[in-house]
Amino acid sequence: QVQLLESGGGLVQVGGSLRLSCVASGSIFSINAMRWYRQAPGKQRELVAGITSGGSTNYADSVKGRFTISRTNAKNTVYLQMDSLKPEDTAVYYCNAELTTTSRATSNYWGQGTQVTVSS
Repeated sequence: QVQLLESGGGLVQVGGSLRLSCVASGSIFSINAMRWYRQAPGKQRELVAGITSGGSTNYADSVKGRFTISRTNAKNTVYLQMDSLKPEDTAVYYCNAELTTTSRATSNYWGQGTQVTVSS
């Protein structure tokens, strides 16, 4: 069993900051890429940022320069530092991990999501 647990969401004013965390636990052999997605009401889920096990990162154009993804491999944790938040960043944010279990099966796993609301 593998679980991803997100934390750090909440309500913030325009221009404010939040830091999301996601911890992966369970029968994990190794974690490859870790990503943050978001889904706003009435919209499709979209990729926000991703980071490989080696630390290479990628970002959606809409968050470049404002969001920073990082990870601590020893703790199976990924973070998303969100600065200069805008109302359009309001969404449920989901953690995703591409990982290999101790039974050597590789798959994608999702967290339950954490709500981020930016008020204007």
